[in-house]
Amino acid sequence: MKTSLSAKETIAIGLMLFALFFGAGNMIFPPQLGQAAGENVLPAIIGFLLTGVGLPLLGVIAVALTGSAKGLADKAHPVFGTILIVSIYLTIGPLFAIPRTGNVSYVIAVEPFLGKQSSGIYLFIFTLIFFGITYFLALNPSKLVDRIGKILTPILLAVIAILVIKAFITPMGEIGAVTKAYQSAPLFTGFLEGYKTMDAIASIVFAIVVITAIKERGVTNPKSIAASCIKAGIVAAAGLALVYVSLAYLGATSVDTVGSLDNGGQILSKASAFLFGSFGNVVLGVAILFACLTTSVGLVSSCGEYFSKLIPSLSYKTVVIIVSLFSLVIANFGLNEIISLSVPILSALYPLAIVVIFLSFIDKLFKERREVYIGTTLATGIFSIIDGLNAAKIPLGTLNEFLGQHIPFYSFGIGWLIPAIIGGIIGYILTFFIPVSPDRLKKVS
Repeated sequence: MKTSLSAKETIAIGLMLFALFFGAGNMIFPPQLGQAAGENVLPAIIGFLLTGVGLPLLGVIAVALTGSAKGLADKAHPVFGTILIVSIYLTIGPLFAIPRTGNVSYVIAVEPFLGKQSSGIYLFIFTLIFFGITYFLALNPSKLVDRIGKILTPILLAVIAILVIKAFITPMGEIGAVTKAYQSAPLFTGFLEGYKTMDAIASIVFAIVVITAIKERGVTNPKSIAASCIKAGIVAAAGLALVYVSLAYLGATSVDTVGSLDNGGQILSKASAFLFGSFGNVVLGVAILFACLTTSVGLVSSCGEYFSKLIPSLSYKTVVIIVSLFSLVIANFGLNEIISLSVPILSALYPLAIVVIFLSFIDKLFKERREVYIGTTLATGIFSIIDGLNAAKIPLGTLNEFLGQHIPFYSFGIGWLIPAIIGGIIGYILTFFIPVSPDRLKKVS
């Protein structure tokens, strides 16, 4: 029995995790942030790194220490745990994230070369091939590390490096002016932009893939698995942070050359064309295609593992087929529709995932008392639902004005923070009046 992974194995699994995280949105959002933040790019990217890198790393560590994704949320209540984890899998799976990988791949890697010939039939043909390849690669999850960690990820990193290094050697211009969105609170704005990567909630899912890969390499001791998982997570986090900062810099210096654009994909496309000419579109297309494919494979595989266990009558292969076909259908509705529908769901779901992850690191302090989990998640859930309604542009009348005046950070989009803390404190106070069962005392002692 092995007690730890070799450095080579750790790096391979870390690169696999990096590739699973690094999808289409991860390429598009940092340059968009950089261009919009302009001279405030530093605090903005720090905020983005908190939710785009820090939280995913904490999520991986939390699951590694707990042993399962559902175990994190079950501490509030098993029913809540099931609902939250199913919601996460559906959000980062067939409803939004997986279809987005196919659609973005087409928009950036294929559509520019079709010109006026681009149409719905071409999108369908491309996504049919894309999800066919995804299905094939996800069919044997034991090969995931070899296929992604050792083959696809180095190719992806090489393509990104070519683009970013060229941008540093021959800058496109000076850092641009600050737009309105990043003038007053760039850190908080960047923090919320990190939601769109979906990586913090995806980390709860991807951690299981990493744990499985570690076990397949002969490490079976829970503490050794957790230690190896943390090391692989650090490798992935370091890679993500480096790429995000580089792409944000590219966006921040691009205004003079490509103009002010709202779409990160357009910024990358025009920047690539400027830096490399017609070859630039090929470089960008390859990078996006591999980024999307690796993420799609990881998400489909994760959904297959989870739902085949949740519903024993469905085999892993059956779930993979269903998820791939469903994602194919959703991908053909269009990128704008997918994004517009996902933002309200993410606004409601993300805060719950954040508090569950953080509570897992401090639950020994309150002896894992369920009341603390219930108080925190209940208060968070109320305000995260309101955030979701706001993101969906559903009128809330004077409620927004009232909450904006009385709830700290509400206007920044994180009004759930203080209520979550208060809810946890109230739950903790209640524990003094509710006896602790002998089994739970034994568990945390």
